[in-house]
Amino acid sequence: MGRPPVFSPETKIRIVLSVLAGEVSMAEAARKEKVSEQLIGRWKAEFLEAGKTALAAGRSGPSTREAQREAQVEDLTLALGEAAVEIRVWKKCAERRLVPSKTSR
Repeated sequence: MGRPPVFSPETKIRIVLSVLAGEVSMAEAARKEKVSEQLIGRWKAEFLEAGKTALAAGRSGPSTREAQREAQVEDLTLALGEAAVEIRVWKKCAERRLVPSKTSR
């Protein structure tokens, strides 16, 4: 027996949503996609469980990726500020060297 086709998450979502919306039955979707009804039923159950879990968890704070990005922004902002101060110091030093001293005349 051949290996079942591999579907992208987007394709699975599209199929499950069409079943949930009543656009097609699980049997019709299975025939159209050439997979078993049980597989589509499993996708549907996983989809609903993941949705339930996400709603129960809520959004209590930033995700790990968002927290990493915020830390990175803070680091870069600090580095930019330090660089700006350093540039001002170098400019002032350069201006002092270009002004002829009173004793050099």
